[in-house]
Amino acid sequence: MAIITTTRRTERFSGTTPPTCKYWLAGRCNRNPCKFLHSLSTLPSNVHNANMTYMHSKNPHLSAEKMASSSVKKPTNCAPKAFKKPANCARKAVECGSETMSVEKPTQCEQMDISIEKTESVEEVATVAKSPMEKSRSICKYWMTDNCVHGDLCQNLHSWFYGDGFTTLAKLHEHKKVVTGIALPAGSDKLYSGSTDGTVRAWDCNTGHCVNMIHLNSEVTSLISEGPWIFAGVKNAVKVWNIQTGADVTLDGPKGQVLSLNVGNDILLAGAEDGVIYAWRYSSDPKPESPFELVATLSGHTKPVVCLAIGCYKMLYSGSMDHSIKVWDLNTLQCTMTLNGHTDVVTSLLCWEDYLLSSSYDCTVNVWVCTEEGTLKVAYTHTDKNAILGLYGMTDADAKPILFCSCQDNSVRMYELPTFLERGRLFTRREVRSFAIGPGGLFFTGDGTGLLNVWRWLEEPKVPTS
Repeated sequence: MAIITTTRRTERFSGTTPPTCKYWLAGRCNRNPCKFLHSLSTLPSNVHNANMTYMHSKNPHLSAEKMASSSVKKPTNCAPKAFKKPANCARKAVECGSETMSVEKPTQCEQMDISIEKTESVEEVATVAKSPMEKSRSICKYWMTDNCVHGDLCQNLHSWFYGDGFTTLAKLHEHKKVVTGIALPAGSDKLYSGSTDGTVRAWDCNTGHCVNMIHLNSEVTSLISEGPWIFAGVKNAVKVWNIQTGADVTLDGPKGQVLSLNVGNDILLAGAEDGVIYAWRYSSDPKPESPFELVATLSGHTKPVVCLAIGCYKMLYSGSMDHSIKVWDLNTLQCTMTLNGHTDVVTSLLCWEDYLLSSSYDCTVNVWVCTEEGTLKVAYTHTDKNAILGLYGMTDADAKPILFCSCQDNSVRMYELPTFLERGRLFTRREVRSFAIGPGGLFFTGDGTGLLNVWRWLEEPKVPTS
């Protein structure tokens, strides 16, 4: 009995050419180094293709293509090996890679015909190997740390984004902790950012350099701008600066950390850790001590208020850790209704035309519409695999509304509204906690590492193929 064996996978190949790695051919080899070939070099005669089981041909010059296309006649004296072992056939074991193949050698057949289970020509194998693998929509965590060994064969993305038309212009490294707010005051060439490291920084938009830093001795948990004014939410107060006059004001009153800020109907609104929304009205004829006067406290939430949005008809929407959304009339500063559509913290609110969009740690985005009775109901729910931390909106080159969803998996997904067709993704080392839109297709993201990313949308992105 003739027995032909090749070296096992656990042994070194010495003096012979190792076989081609079948996992590499399929684009799935994760060994580095791999003891098998990652190429399509000619194999030795004693090493068989792992994808082919065959018997000796009566015509040694028959090509693989002819074998695949020719009609195959089974030997009359040998039963198919898939069902039973021939009585008069010697059996030899051939081990290739990590698989063992059974090859039947007829000894009493006058004419040795060919039995083929699967045949592929070298050209066909090369085509499969060279064809691009479909990339996943997740970034390679090893590439992020320059440790990926798969190179172009890696099935995960080696890019900070996917979707044509995006580019990263700058990465601003100065903050030491989470960037919680980004502001671009009107008429200024400075970008402002606030962080839980207790600082507000001013950046030159032309050079990308930090030109000023303000120490507040308290975590900055929200930051916005309105006209020449910059507002920063800190513990038990809102810090206010006027970039034109240099005025510096502290608004006391909130209890705990100020987690959200917004301006509507000439009223500054601050959502605090105690579940109360504080309202200051701006006066054009200010008193000497402050141009802002506390005019109301809006109570109703039972837990911290984490997001605020201003809608049409002078309506204020507030989202809270109590899982609810409340609707307030900015003329009367009274609550008009409570919306219960989430099962976890309401993380963000966004008004788009006549719709209200809300996100939550329950991994959903709810689209609310106004009914004939004047109430709001959920018209559509988009569900993701990860908690959604923030919602932001802008338009593309064709003025189509694009929704940016910051997710807990350190990505920002972009959807076309109202279809929620995915247009691309951005990736960061930590979750994105702040977002701002600039001129000329610019937008900015701040993440959990303290990094400010400057992005540009060069052209209309193409819809990725699934």
